[in-house]
Amino acid sequence: MTLADLDRPRIERAKLAVGITFGTNGLAFAGWFARAPAVRHDLHLSAAGFGLLLLCISVAGIAAIPVAGPLVQRVGPARAVLLASLSMAAGLTLLATGTLLGSVPVAGLGLVLAGMGNSSWDVAMNVEGADVERRLSRTIMPRFHAGFSLGTVLGAAVSAAAAAAGIAVSVQLYLTAALTVAVMVFAVRGFLPHVPLPEGESHPMSVRQAWLEPRTILIGLILLGFGFAEGTANDWLAISLVDGYHATETVGAIGYGAFVVAMTLSRLFGGYAIERWGRVAVLRATAVAGVAGLLLVFSGAAIPLALLGGLLWGVGSSLGFPVGMSSAADDPVRSAIRVSVAGSIGYASFLAGPPLIGVLAQHLGVLNAILCALVSLLIGVLASGAARPLKPTALD
Repeated sequence: MTLADLDRPRIERAKLAVGITFGTNGLAFAGWFARAPAVRHDLHLSAAGFGLLLLCISVAGIAAIPVAGPLVQRVGPARAVLLASLSMAAGLTLLATGTLLGSVPVAGLGLVLAGMGNSSWDVAMNVEGADVERRLSRTIMPRFHAGFSLGTVLGAAVSAAAAAAGIAVSVQLYLTAALTVAVMVFAVRGFLPHVPLPEGESHPMSVRQAWLEPRTILIGLILLGFGFAEGTANDWLAISLVDGYHATETVGAIGYGAFVVAMTLSRLFGGYAIERWGRVAVLRATAVAGVAGLLLVFSGAAIPLALLGGLLWGVGSSLGFPVGMSSAADDPVRSAIRVSVAGSIGYASFLAGPPLIGVLAQHLGVLNAILCALVSLLIGVLASGAARPLKPTALD
């Protein structure tokens, strides 16, 4: 049986498997981030020391993305996701052990493995998601990314419940690692079958060739631009409401919650808009909403307007990553390499964004600093033309 012979129920099962994969990735990733204060406490780290520890996961994640493409191309998305999820689980286990022993080196090694696993997992599941999307002839990648968002919400809720119940962060991390492995061992069985190249035949694209493709680089800039806007809100929206508006932490949490809800809903229903008006038009429209939201938050006028700004900011940040990943994977023969190269550019925003905003906030104030996200959205809009669908190379 070739991939072209797959029936609709088989593809629908793959869609469910990919959705579970995105959700589990969000749960595993957010489960420990929500307990970050407990990790810092158990490791006896200062704020600066904890910031340096976080570089382990960021740098490892960025470094692993270029390798993820060739891995997916060689072994297929299912095996790549399974290997990556095992790396993530091993990282969470070591992080738990590090917090239990109070050992920073052990925790740091755990974050390295978690970062490598997370970024490789991300590339592989996006390649599989794009393949399912292509075979269903429907725009469903934003829904997969909504699944990731829902997974992070669930991870945060579990962490809050664990903290309220007095459960040690090490226990939670051990359980999360075990759950991650148990779910993914079964989930990847639903992926589409991988068709390797015949013995002795080389792959159609190298990483170097992808780095020389203007379209792939522009898609990376789409990911960078919209990803920076998303990351800025994740890290600084609540703080901007507390510091810039002298609001309570509860208001800051509500503002961030408005952003997350708007982003998740936009990803759930954004596919319909893309099918009607196209990728490029929808990206540009959402960017306009994001700019309006940023300006409302920046204005300092009133808290209700800032909360409305958080909603619009969420809409504006919602579709850049799923649309960019779909665009990079338009050609199934070269999707793994292109997704890894575009992702390498896009994920740089999550590495460079938080410290850049922090430095600017120290000198200019947080409300002025978040205006950097306006520049990033402009970059995303200018590169958005690259999201136009590319005619795929035949698989069979």
